[in-house]
Amino acid sequence: MLTEQSSRRPRPQAADATIHLDPAGGFEAEGSDHDWHDLEGEGFDLEERNALRRVSGIRTDLEDVTEVEYRQLRLERVVLMGVYDRSDDADTSLFELKALAETAGCEVLEGLIQRKDKPDPKSYVGSGKAQELRDAVLASGADTVICDGELSPGQLRALEDIVKVKVIDRTWLILDIFAQHATSREGKAQVELAQLTYMLPRLRGWGESLSRQGGGAGGSGGGVGTRGPGETKIETDRRRIRNRKAKLADEIKLMKTARDVKRQERKRHQIPSVAIAGYTNAGKSSILNRLTGAGVLVEDALFATLDPTVRKAQTPSGREFTFTDTVGFVRRLPHQLVEAFRSTLEEVADADLVLHVVDGSHPDPEGQLSAVRGVFADIGAGDVREIVVVNKADAADPLVLSRIQRHEKHCVLVSAKTGAGLPELLQILEEEVPHAETLVTVVLPYVNGALVSRIHSEGEVLTEEHLAEGTRLEARVKPGLAAELDPYLVA
Repeated sequence: MLTEQSSRRPRPQAADATIHLDPAGGFEAEGSDHDWHDLEGEGFDLEERNALRRVSGIRTDLEDVTEVEYRQLRLERVVLMGVYDRSDDADTSLFELKALAETAGCEVLEGLIQRKDKPDPKSYVGSGKAQELRDAVLASGADTVICDGELSPGQLRALEDIVKVKVIDRTWLILDIFAQHATSREGKAQVELAQLTYMLPRLRGWGESLSRQGGGAGGSGGGVGTRGPGETKIETDRRRIRNRKAKLADEIKLMKTARDVKRQERKRHQIPSVAIAGYTNAGKSSILNRLTGAGVLVEDALFATLDPTVRKAQTPSGREFTFTDTVGFVRRLPHQLVEAFRSTLEEVADADLVLHVVDGSHPDPEGQLSAVRGVFADIGAGDVREIVVVNKADAADPLVLSRIQRHEKHCVLVSAKTGAGLPELLQILEEEVPHAETLVTVVLPYVNGALVSRIHSEGEVLTEEHLAEGTRLEARVKPGLAAELDPYLVA
């Protein structure tokens, strides 16, 4: 989306320390000088349905272009276009598209809405409305039109021919944002695969630029193997894209294997896992930072987190578990991304507990919950235990919060900014994180201090007493550790 290469701020480095959650809402990090707990991130009639309506307040008001994320470059000037039926909340959808466009590095000049039962199959909007859109582009001096939907190749070409500027759809906009934010090797490969999948049926050129034939007749002078019909330029590009997709798929499969090995290792040691998932920009990374001091990048921008972050943590009673921060979801998340990021999203499906974070200050938090649960169903995570964490409660309407609490059985209100509600969230983690399965009562001689330490770090100590013959412990431990404690069992 940008005309020049963007400069990114460096990610904060996480402290290399064991994290102890504190019921008061903070934590301690052994071996760390950082005070991470302060991090929080930051009904229509026929005439209206058919009309092209301008949306007030959609224009990006900037005193300085650096206000859009952290880019210090000239921004693309765009006009937004949405086609909605009478059941859609058009303003909310278009303002979300505005947030996506600004995250991608655009200056939004105007937003236009057409009420229509379904988009025009030829050019997304009707021919008359497309000409009105062209007039709006000319009047505002826009470089690009962004449509709030996934357009077919034919619709893109037809609308571009009318408005005479670049036209992209919502899917390509989201893919562009992912491409800007991906930093890890796996994330970059997943985004590229999704982009190539989207691009392949939409490959096109101008005039005869993609219809040139390679090879030639009889004595073309090209040498052995170059004579004959050859292939057109577009066929060559399609073949290269298919080859690149196959290579990326193989690379992602190898990276998935490495991720699966780590996941199985955690399961083998029976370390419970908690995944933080939810709508993009709901505050997942802010909550992770407040609870564990992970130092994960936090931006007031959509899709700031693409690469999963796994951090070891402890409940207030000392039981170990892992926290996993995942990529945010969005309405109509492109299916290409769901497929490309499937290995990453499996972190949610394999979790013991999901903290489903929702932005309580958003105009439609219930819509966010529904959109995320749709993705959960796609990746096989629909049956994982779920706690709804309503973030930004300090800025939310109390009536909206009450409505969510009535509808959601397991729900907690928090604010990563102020720390409100975090003690209640920690108590929920204490109760919901799976316990070790085996209950043992042992007396360990004082020379076996290492076993006592392991019981404290790997299990859950219920009682502890120091006797003349050694340390008496009643605890819940993993089966493997329980087998090692067999010689010291007492009635």
